[in-house]
Amino acid sequence: MEVLLSKTRYALIGHGTYSFAEAERLTGVPAYTIRRWTKGYSYRYQGEDRHSPPIIATHARYTEGGPALDFADLLEVRFLDAFRRYGVGAWAIRIASLRAQELLGRPRPFSTQIFKTDGRTVLAELVPEAGDPHLLDLVRDQYEFSKVVDPFLYSGIEFNQLQEPCRWWPLGDARKVVIDPKRSFGAPIVSESGVPTAVLAAGFAAEGSLEFVAQWYRVTLDEVKDAVEFETSHAA
Repeated sequence: MEVLLSKTRYALIGHGTYSFAEAERLTGVPAYTIRRWTKGYSYRYQGEDRHSPPIIATHARYTEGGPALDFADLLEVRFLDAFRRYGVGAWAIRIASLRAQELLGRPRPFSTQIFKTDGRTVLAELVPEAGDPHLLDLVRDQYEFSKVVDPFLYSGIEFNQLQEPCRWWPLGDARKVVIDPKRSFGAPIVSESGVPTAVLAAGFAAEGSLEFVAQWYRVTLDEVKDAVEFETSHAA
């Protein structure tokens, strides 16, 4: 088991590593919901034990602290939550996710640039099957579609040549905080120096001086300000 966990640590390098609790902190989606979306769940129906499979085709692996999601999983969670908060039902979300995987040929289809181009076409094919009025609204109304898609899938997200997300700037790309799976196992850091935002925020909480923390860690004052703002807004 120890050898397996050691191999898992290496496998996670460059992909980001997030526990359910950390994924909840970063996305605002309850860990309970993330667990159901990425691991599935069991239930009883008419006296029979049944299992509902995962919605997200996660590459989650087990570490010493439990299951770990990767960066792409994290962004897919954000988009499914956008559907949910718009009012799309759980059954329709499941259908949309699983069918979009087939139609677009991507395991995490929503967190790609492809969906921005083909999203309404994909949803149009799913509406008759899902029978959800909110999905129908997204297909009919460009404004509604953009209102759901743009803020959650594309705002602050960088994509690579494969049209997959490679970095997330949670405060916006003009700010200093970045979540990059290739740096610090995907933990939030300040972009120039790479110091974790949690470290800078903790320093400020202890010293009460932005200037002192900036000098101590040899970072800019803007980096400390953005780190403190990020950690305050994403407090567990």
